[in-house]
Amino acid sequence: MRRNRLLDEAKRVLEVEAGAILALIPKLDDGFLKALRMIDGCRGRLIVTGMGKSGLVGKKIAATFSSIGAPSLFLHPAEAIHGDLGMVTQGDVVLAISNSGETEELIVIMPHLKRRDVPLALMSGNSKSTLGKGADALINVSVKREACPLGIVPTASSTAALAMGDALAVALIRKRGFKERDFACLHPGGSLGKRLLVTVKDLMVSGHDVPRVTTGTPMSAVIVEISSKRLGMTLVLGGAGVVKGVITDGDLRRGIERYGKDLLDMKAGGLMSKNPKSVGAGELAASALALMETHSITSLAVLGRGGRAEGVIQIHHILKKGIV
Repeated sequence: MRRNRLLDEAKRVLEVEAGAILALIPKLDDGFLKALRMIDGCRGRLIVTGMGKSGLVGKKIAATFSSIGAPSLFLHPAEAIHGDLGMVTQGDVVLAISNSGETEELIVIMPHLKRRDVPLALMSGNSKSTLGKGADALINVSVKREACPLGIVPTASSTAALAMGDALAVALIRKRGFKERDFACLHPGGSLGKRLLVTVKDLMVSGHDVPRVTTGTPMSAVIVEISSKRLGMTLVLGGAGVVKGVITDGDLRRGIERYGKDLLDMKAGGLMSKNPKSVGAGELAASALALMETHSITSLAVLGRGGRAEGVIQIHHILKKGIV
């Protein structure tokens, strides 16, 4: 088959599947809202189930709900009718996926759910099916045709179910007021978790490792302090440990160009950059990084109450943690 014909076929598949998703919009009704209320009010876990391709879609949907704080797991229906049905208990809600609504393994499960008073929400393309008639809430995910040229391979139908699962999950996010920080708490190892959970205090240099001099410190001692603490800068303190300014390697270079050897006769207060950019220890490290990038600097003073020095955070501390 020629290259252009293959590309045309691929485009046709994408058009069919995109159209199938768009066609779901007018089908959203009270069935969707009822299923959403069932999931929101679930005291136990959301049990997602489905056979074949529907099952693979179900695994993704279950993972999505768990990631937004709605405990969920996938139950394989064939395993369920051979013992795994014991995973389902009162307080759970079952979300089944069956395009035909006649999946035999799911039909066998349905009476057991009824006996245990476990509500069943169904995603299906056939409201008049056995499962459709027995479900407590029905979400219409019917499609006109599959993208497969044979019209039998689950393509548009599985894509529609996957998209509807996302619609349910996002609607639940809205309903519960789920925030970025809530999401980050469930993803502490990911880049988002680090960006939303790691604070300046977690990464800053503190205590004796903080380079610091006073406004009256001779420049020779300033150079020694910057060199020994190896941060390329030092805080300059006034009375009661209040930060009055900073001196960086760059300030020293510019001082040499401007004052020559007379630089060594100066005090720290005469060379420091006043009112340095700063953050609080409780602020997010990502916010500190944004401030550095905005002002094209590589370090920030960390200030406490009254402008007193608490530490220093540098850009490499943040980037090394994987916060970008």
